[in-house]
Amino acid sequence: MGWRLRIKHVTGFTYVGTAHASYNEARMTPLTVTGQTTLFSQVECNPGATTWRYRDYWGTQVTVFDLQRPHDQMRVTATSLVETGERTPPGDSLGWHDLRSTVDEHAEALRSTALTEVDEELVGRAVSVAGDAPPAEAAHAIADWVRSNVEYVPGSTGVRTSAQEAWFLRKGVCQDIAHLTLGLLRAIGIPARYVSGYLYPKEDGAVGDTIAGQSHAWVEWWCGDWTGFDPTNGVPAGLRHVIVARGRDYADVAPLKGVYNGAPSTGLGVVVEITRLA
Repeated sequence: MGWRLRIKHVTGFTYVGTAHASYNEARMTPLTVTGQTTLFSQVECNPGATTWRYRDYWGTQVTVFDLQRPHDQMRVTATSLVETGERTPPGDSLGWHDLRSTVDEHAEALRSTALTEVDEELVGRAVSVAGDAPPAEAAHAIADWVRSNVEYVPGSTGVRTSAQEAWFLRKGVCQDIAHLTLGLLRAIGIPARYVSGYLYPKEDGAVGDTIAGQSHAWVEWWCGDWTGFDPTNGVPAGLRHVIVARGRDYADVAPLKGVYNGAPSTGLGVVVEITRLA
């Protein structure tokens, strides 16, 4: 039995003075993929602006808008209605020999980035954790190991914090835990990608409940099929996870980014509300 979720995501900037013009990209539209169907989605900007959409290299739907008049704040509201279902468990997983034969096909999911790169000591830890297990079991073991060794502490890091920096701190948020998991998976030869979206926080949420939800991050690894796993919570991606974007790391999937001409920004405010409708 699937769930139906309504998501309202409000985010934006306030400026010290006046912003005269800005160009912006919003990645806030949930995907329609296996196990998830987006029934409705709308992205609005205040001040009002004409919007247009395109699919980026990674398949994410991007809403673009250009503000060419003075403004002292900008607010973007994304509203979506999504049905989620249980993700089908992957079939038979590949062994290491067969997995390594797919290196060319998954080159981008194996390459480290500035946010996911890890040092040789951490690579050695990943090798030790994986041991002699087959790839799928090794991936689970690494994700669980990261969760056990990095404490979830809101506000402890920022969007530019790398996996290695989070490891030195031994704390971070979902983004950091996902980056560190990705770095270790890629280091031992398991293709992996970053997933951004939303998480309905309550496992037993009742129909009609509106909850302060979360923008969330998790990972998908490939051992013959793509498998979603939430290392922050130690669970497979399922009914409560809504996929918005995939990429190499956070830089590919940031919910809102752009450039502007004007006074400095005083910050970014974000509110996410998720209602379970069925």
